[in-house]
Amino acid sequence: MARKLGVNATQRIALIKNQASALLWHGKIETTEARAKEVASYVAKIITLAVNTYADTVEEAVTVKDAAGKETSKTLIKDGVKKLNARRKIMSLVNDLQEVKGFKESKPDFKKRTKAVKYPLIEKIFDEYAPKYAARKEENNGVGGGYTRIYKLGARKGDAAEKAIIELVD
Repeated sequence: MARKLGVNATQRIALIKNQASALLWHGKIETTEARAKEVASYVAKIITLAVNTYADTVEEAVTVKDAAGKETSKTLIKDGVKKLNARRKIMSLVNDLQEVKGFKESKPDFKKRTKAVKYPLIEKIFDEYAPKYAARKEENNGVGGGYTRIYKLGARKGDAAEKAIIELVD
């Protein structure tokens, strides 16, 4: 049975979605133990979906005319049907967080670095986490899961809620 977390259903869904997005973006968050357990199962479903579909790509040959009228052929790598469906599903399950400009990074450098990335969190899931956890799954003879780790911190002052740190396993 799902935990109610002291809020109504729409607030609970928004809370888990926000915390899952923050966990996937930062790799570690601090929250209450009950929320951490809910977020862990939510994130596991997202990562499993990405791991199972990240390799589904299709190469397509395209001819392109330049300004002089000269035709050149290019090969484009696009998402396959399964990966595209998984990408859209994950987009509905997380809030896409935007890339942050570095401390001493100039504005033109930031724009150049982030120009091609439309959905940074989704790209991070498919480009970083999916290959890493797929390789880990292969090492473990096809057994996936175990993407998160929860550390208990003890009771919080004030309301004595059990605090915990949830992080993605390397």
